[in-house]
Amino acid sequence: MEWSGLALAFAAFFLSHSLPIRAPVRPILVRRLGPAGFGLAYSALSIAVLAWLIVATARAPYLPVWGWAPWQNHLVLAVMLLVCLIIALSVGRPNPFSFGGARNAAFDPRHPGIVRFTRHPLLVALALWSLAHLVANGDVAHILLFGTFAAFAILGGRLVDRRKRREMGAGWDHLRAEVRAQPIGQFSASRSSILRVGFGFALYLALIMLHPIVIGVSPIP
Repeated sequence: MEWSGLALAFAAFFLSHSLPIRAPVRPILVRRLGPAGFGLAYSALSIAVLAWLIVATARAPYLPVWGWAPWQNHLVLAVMLLVCLIIALSVGRPNPFSFGGARNAAFDPRHPGIVRFTRHPLLVALALWSLAHLVANGDVAHILLFGTFAAFAILGGRLVDRRKRREMGAGWDHLRAEVRAQPIGQFSASRSSILRVGFGFALYLALIMLHPIVIGVSPIP
């Protein structure tokens, strides 16, 4: 029964992340809800299905594949700090290359920020989160969970690239070339960037404190 619950949650996860964004479903939903309403509804659905999937994974039978060691927690803690900083430096910022960009028309390729390093920072954060937690959770159910998320993030970047290139045409290649021409070490220590880094550290500490409450396991070795 526990495995069937996990299988059902996985099916809901894949359906909720594929059907709403495909034609003709997406245009119909956008017309009825508006772009902002569609974004909020899709985000709420994604969070709800994600919570369901996590609960179903926790209830699945425990079948170990590899053991646990304290160094695995240290690895997760180190990687998660990077994940939180990536999220803080990317969320809500213009990014015409990926999903979720805000005010993309205001994107300045001469000051691309984190987009200089990756076109899909949120997907990179998801991949790092998944792979780090995969190392620390060596049972079958969690391998399926975090392995799926890692594959979803890695393949998702390619799918988004394909869609954006189709939508932007030759402008995609020109914009990408201009971004890649910027110095790698370029970083604007603006007030906004400093605040975002501070938010990243705050998010990191909040996740550490909330982890034993929400997940039931402390990330501190």
